[in-house]
Amino acid sequence: MIRKGGYIITKYRPNSLQLLFTVSRNMSQSIQPTVERQEELSQNYQSVLQHVNSLTQEYNVKTPVTLVAVSKLKPSSDIQALYNAGVRHFGENYVQELISKSKELPQDIKWHFIGGLQSGKAKDLAKGVKSLYAVETIDALKKVKQLDRVRGEINGLPINVYLQINTSEEDQKSGFSISDLNELYETLEFIISDECKNVNLIGLMTIGSFAQSTAEGEDNQDFKKLVELKQNLDKKYAINLGLSMGMSSDYAQAIKQGSTNVRVGTSIFGARPPRNTT
Repeated sequence: MIRKGGYIITKYRPNSLQLLFTVSRNMSQSIQPTVERQEELSQNYQSVLQHVNSLTQEYNVKTPVTLVAVSKLKPSSDIQALYNAGVRHFGENYVQELISKSKELPQDIKWHFIGGLQSGKAKDLAKGVKSLYAVETIDALKKVKQLDRVRGEINGLPINVYLQINTSEEDQKSGFSISDLNELYETLEFIISDECKNVNLIGLMTIGSFAQSTAEGEDNQDFKKLVELKQNLDKKYAINLGLSMGMSSDYAQAIKQGSTNVRVGTSIFGARPPRNTT
């Protein structure tokens, strides 16, 4: 292998008269955004961030609110554009997409996994994303134990987690049941025990129902349930949990009701292409 400038040149079959060369460009150059896209995304992000900050002032919010830029199905160049503008918190929904992006983008990005996490993928996620900051969709004790074990095996940084609660009690939604909290208690108690060394509990997460998220002029009842659960758990276990609730359509209401982490994609990146499932 010959390293020359921004290229890596690999020679195969050194004893053959025919030499086959493969050339790999420096990846940091290939993912740089255009100037126009850089400006567009920076302006979009700043607009949302200013709105978030104005809401915290309007509602006298004392705890800082983290704005997570949801970059699923968007190219790495879009993420690089916001990274260039100082953004570090990004959210992804698919394990393999996140693993791939994490390997080609700067290592100080704080990745949030916000998609449904299958038990079989928890190992891949913990092992494949060194800069994994948080998993926001924990809905089973088994998944916590997998993250904890694998992260320990690779001596990785601890992973922050939110416990997802199905506050709307919709069948299609993932999350711990809001009406039967036994498994939630068991999971929480494991994370805060000495047995769990590589996972930190930082909060609760929910996705409000469409009806509640689009209602105007009143509190979101799904968010209200999560706030009440937080208060009960804080008191029961002497902790102080954050709240991840609110997306592009309802983050303003979520901040009003106490969210400390909002996930915004479309308002920053624009409409997403359909996912290629082939």
